[in-house]
Amino acid sequence: MAALNDLLPQAAVRLDVRVTDWREAIRTAGGLLVGTGATTEAHTAEMIRNVEENGPYLVIAPGFALAHARPSPAVLRTGMSWVRLAQPVEFGHESNDPVHLVVGLAAEDSGAHTAAMAALARLLADPKTVQALQDAAGPDELHAVLAGQRGEGEGEGNDRPRGADAVRERSGAAPRAVHKILTVCGNGVGTSLFLKNTLEQVLDRWGWSRHVTVEATDTISAKGKASEAVAILTSREIARTLGEVGVPVKVVEDFTSGPEVDRILRDTYDV
Repeated sequence: MAALNDLLPQAAVRLDVRVTDWREAIRTAGGLLVGTGATTEAHTAEMIRNVEENGPYLVIAPGFALAHARPSPAVLRTGMSWVRLAQPVEFGHESNDPVHLVVGLAAEDSGAHTAAMAALARLLADPKTVQALQDAAGPDELHAVLAGQRGEGEGEGNDRPRGADAVRERSGAAPRAVHKILTVCGNGVGTSLFLKNTLEQVLDRWGWSRHVTVEATDTISAKGKASEAVAILTSREIARTLGEVGVPVKVVEDFTSGPEVDRILRDTYDV
């Protein structure tokens, strides 16, 4: 699987860009994907249409939007772009606006970029790394920050769920059979992978990874797979789209927050 720096060339990085609204922000991220040969311009239009049709669910953490669309012929190869805004803009998200960082994603399929999404999710969950990315003076310095961070383990002291050790020691608290939890976004290739990674980190800390599997999927597939799951974790906008699916649908505001996902997991299992 491709690493983060493999998918994000320096030519796909622009810092301190001035835009007037969220559409221009996405156009900028899409233009970098076109310029580096990852997509055609049709992919940029699809990313904008994704927000228009599904709402601002791609604003998955405070100040951060992951612009993406379904795999299509407009994607020539899997790639990413990075746009840091000089002034934040509103996407219309209830809790995570305004946005100052837009990462564009072009995915050929649901698997090629999984490792990169996991690495990015871990990086953005670490306040020190986020500050270093904000302070980077140019694309080369930002690339060095991305390459120099371990991604896993950094900032774990702040992000570790309270009482996780106690839960791990309570062997009777873990499910007796293997359960499935779905993480859902509009396309199943971007934001759902972020949430999947955060949930799997929490499960690892609980010692529950062998008891609960996590599958990232899209809204259409989620409705068909809901009967296989004990719960669905998603954004507020996608939860409204899903409606009643026969299992609990849990809303997550910050897809990079281990403590928030920990609270939702405790609520799901009454732990």
